[in-house]
Amino acid sequence: MEEGPVVESRVRVRYAETDAQRIVYHANYIVWFEVGRTDYCEAAGYPYARMEAEGVFIAVVEARARYRRGARYGDVVTVRTRFAELKSRGCTFLYEVVLPDGSLAAEGETRHIFMDVGGRSKLVPPPIARAFRAFAGV
Repeated sequence: MEEGPVVESRVRVRYAETDAQRIVYHANYIVWFEVGRTDYCEAAGYPYARMEAEGVFIAVVEARARYRRGARYGDVVTVRTRFAELKSRGCTFLYEVVLPDGSLAAEGETRHIFMDVGGRSKLVPPPIARAFRAFAGV
C-alpha cells in the first residue's frame, strides 16, 4: 500500500462467511472493504451518518479485488484502508486484508461518486473534501 494514513479494522471470520472448506467466500472481502471504508470516514472526522444527515451519499461505481491467500473460519483479519484520490465528484479507497500471520489475503480498490438524496451526482461538498484532504495529508 502506498503512503498516507492507514486505518485498520479487525474482523473475525464468521462461519457464515465461509464456504464448505471453511475458507472465506470471495464476495465477503468486498463487505470487509466497506467495514474499512466506514472506519476510515469515521477516523477522518466525517462518518457516513454525518454525510447522510447532510444529504450526501457515496455510491460505489467500481470495485476491484485481487485474492492472494484464503482467510479461514476463526481468523482475525486486519483490513487496512487508505484514501487514494479525491476528484471533483468522486473518490477512491485502497484496501489490504491481512491474515493473522501478516501475509496478504486480498487487496482491492473501490471508486465512488458523491450523490444527493435524489441519486444525482454532485460536487464533493467542501467540508468533506477538507476533512479527507486534511486526514490523508494531501
